[in-house]
Amino acid sequence: MGVQSSQIFVNLPVKDLNKSMEFYKQIGYEFNPQFTDENAACMIIGENIYAMLLVEPFFQSFTKRELPDTSKTTGVIVALSAENREQVDEVVDKAVAAGGREASEPHDEGFMYYRSYHDLDGHYWEVMYMDMNQ
Repeated sequence: MGVQSSQIFVNLPVKDLNKSMEFYKQIGYEFNPQFTDENAACMIIGENIYAMLLVEPFFQSFTKRELPDTSKTTGVIVALSAENREQVDEVVDKAVAAGGREASEPHDEGFMYYRSYHDLDGHYWEVMYMDMNQ
């Protein structure tokens, strides 16, 4: 039996909290004001799924390890499911229009379609649709 959790919080270091929040708002995300201040913003991804955007000095207070240079390395890929192929394209296109970079060419595996982007801080996001009927 695995460990069960009722919520997930992905913590990501960001250089400029206001710019990051504006970037994600342009994609369509909202923020929980109860858990948002000058050091952190709670981005609502889905039911019980959140990304905590933490300014780098605040993020650094939680770990003794160095922060990765996301312009050169990938420490994690945050993969999110979409309702259909069109939503995959919509999310990634909005991210690129808001200042992100497309991370790779679209991948079409037949039963699975996905695209990815790097956000303003170089974090790698993958958006995918899986057709479970195939």
